[in-house]
Amino acid sequence: MPDELREALFIFALQNAVKHKSLPKAGTVIGMVMGKHPEFRSRAKEATTVMNSVLTEVSALSSAEREERLAALAPGLMEEMAKPRVHARELPSLEKAEHGVVMRFAPNPSGPLHLGHARAAVLNDVYVQRYGGKYILRIEDTDPKRVDPEAYTMVREDIEWLGLTIHDVVYQSDRFDLYYRYGRELIERGGAYVCTCENEQFRQLKLARQACPCRGLTLDENLALWERMLAGEFYEGEASVRVRTELEHPDPAMRDFPAFRILHTPLHPRIEACVYPLMNFSVAVDDHLLGVTHVIRGKDHIANTRRQRYIYDYFGWPVPVYRHYGRMGIEGVILSTSQMREGIQSGIYRGWDDIRLGTLRALARRGIQPGAVRAAVFDIGIGDTDISFSWDNLYAHNRSIVDPIADRYFFVPDPVCLKVRDAPVHTARALIHPNDVNRGTRTLPFLGEVLIPREELGKAPDMIRLKDLFNVRVAASGEEYVLTYAGEDMADARAAKAPVIQWLPAELALPAILETQDGPVIGVCEPAAGALQGNVVQFERVGFARIDRVEPQELIAYFCHR
Repeated sequence: MPDELREALFIFALQNAVKHKSLPKAGTVIGMVMGKHPEFRSRAKEATTVMNSVLTEVSALSSAEREERLAALAPGLMEEMAKPRVHARELPSLEKAEHGVVMRFAPNPSGPLHLGHARAAVLNDVYVQRYGGKYILRIEDTDPKRVDPEAYTMVREDIEWLGLTIHDVVYQSDRFDLYYRYGRELIERGGAYVCTCENEQFRQLKLARQACPCRGLTLDENLALWERMLAGEFYEGEASVRVRTELEHPDPAMRDFPAFRILHTPLHPRIEACVYPLMNFSVAVDDHLLGVTHVIRGKDHIANTRRQRYIYDYFGWPVPVYRHYGRMGIEGVILSTSQMREGIQSGIYRGWDDIRLGTLRALARRGIQPGAVRAAVFDIGIGDTDISFSWDNLYAHNRSIVDPIADRYFFVPDPVCLKVRDAPVHTARALIHPNDVNRGTRTLPFLGEVLIPREELGKAPDMIRLKDLFNVRVAASGEEYVLTYAGEDMADARAAKAPVIQWLPAELALPAILETQDGPVIGVCEPAAGALQGNVVQFERVGFARIDRVEPQELIAYFCHR
């Protein structure tokens, strides 16, 4: 008989490899299998070992062979993957998209992706899925001052987690020769000139709507200065290339804006260079050369769209279709990469996945699912009105995903250990999931003492119901509490309006820390939760949480939402 665990791991590994056209990570596949097949969770350690041989087998297959094997083993999955993504409502149509689109998501590798990035990333993906075409991930790393070498990997990991269908990956640092070639051509076309004015001198002339002396240089003089720039003969700030625009333009920022600058420090981690293209030039060149047909970005880029039009016009290139969406305010988290980095370096945050941050990896650590993020930003859409991000909407989407699969367990915060007088030895049996009896039950033996939440005890009336166990009467004697067995009849508890609270046997409880955005909550939980590392569970009457790890005799979980 074939091993059902290995077969499930193999199918899900194939599915991930076919979908993303790359070998999946072991943890990703194991998490998918454990979520879909809870009967395998008791074999989690075995799955880790089996996964190595599964990935070896999948890696040996070609793309076509992977599709053939997946179609043979799980034809339903192949059919489902072939279907276009369907949403309850659709985004507005894009003009000139009838024959397909080429779109791009273009983050700067200054840190990991956050919720602000997710909006553009997901909306582009939705349109590519809708119209067909190509989705390009373009890493815009032409500013060494904004490059974190570790971010190259983090961005790719975040893209994979988000589930985007990326067809091509482009690094701008690999394209400097192209930028130099088109920079020279722009000068030859009269669309740019080399400026050696001091910055303050140029600023004053620009504000006065006057040409700087460099604007009148001949073509030969400009090209000679350009070659000297490339040869490294200028210090930082001594020379730049400026796009020739209208000196009378009402917006001073549009007047002869820069296209190239000199930088010697910091050193770029991927290339050796001293002449760096600025964003508006490199973006215009790349969008044209990569065949980008539609650009979706925030309305804070409207001025950049106008600047880039000058470059398109000088070269005679067709202009992409632009859609600018309104600003999205996100309360409660920091999105500034520089502020996050400062907080990490100073010890305020533990890392890029600190759950107080708005990075995608922080959301993932809490147990927010990528499908919930995609659905939440899809709901926001591409309207040009400024809006506020709704955490409640994100949590609602996430709840709809995790609620059907999350096992239920008790978590007792700030526990108090008390004896229950006159109580018989009893074993409570609670469903692992209230809507799926086939997933079995948890057994909690009562042997005389219980752990219950201190806060619940302090506000308890005369009677409380220990969930799935029995009723107890509560009597206070000074600061001490006495619990007395009051029967098992649920009707008695309802008549007394007794609150139902979670509890744990004093003899069977795993110390636990529930990390929340407001700080850690110290308590205890059911030991069985420790076998679900990386999975989301529901701590009854507390909320959903992701089991992060189990350290010696202590479970660490991250609070997700109620």
